[in-house]
Amino acid sequence: MTAARRSDGTRAAILTAARERFAADGFERATIRAIAADANIDPSLVMRYYGNKEKLFAAAAEFDLRLPDLTALPPERIGAVLVEHFLERWAGDETLLALIRAAVSHEAAAERMREVFATQVGPVAARLAPDPATAAVRAGLVATQMLGFALCRFVLRVPPVVALDRAEAVAWLAPTVQRYLLGEAPTVPIDPPADFAH
Repeated sequence: MTAARRSDGTRAAILTAARERFAADGFERATIRAIAADANIDPSLVMRYYGNKEKLFAAAAEFDLRLPDLTALPPERIGAVLVEHFLERWAGDETLLALIRAAVSHEAAAERMREVFATQVGPVAARLAPDPATAAVRAGLVATQMLGFALCRFVLRVPPVVALDRAEAVAWLAPTVQRYLLGEAPTVPIDPPADFAH
């Protein structure tokens, strides 16, 4: 085996171990030493390839939302289909939940989450928006709904949100996501209300 192939194998083993460890223990409790032990390598190799825990987390948190193709859908179904898809992804992937947990307090994880939504939801918003200039705002607002829901349901475990079944969650969230993606942008008054003008 060549040195390059050994290096690739070591990197892959580190990332696999890191994803599992971050998902199980969260960012704070996961250690380089534990990740190295899981990968059956020396901790110095983890540091050599990734530098520190934040950089390792950012590399391990590569995440594909696997957004569905929305082009053949009736426009009025887009919000519901996207919400159903997000709920499926949240429930089925510990890596994403680890990323959400870590993003609350660690800039590297927050930056990774911003990248996921900008690069994956942003193009969808650009295709659907009545005005493509509003695409970034629309993608960000979709993130407020879906990340906020995931945080409350899977991390904070807010009882009424946890208690919603899938159909109820879709019924609550879909109209808002639909409006964010396809609705007309609001017009903002140029003058502030009289109460604030004086």
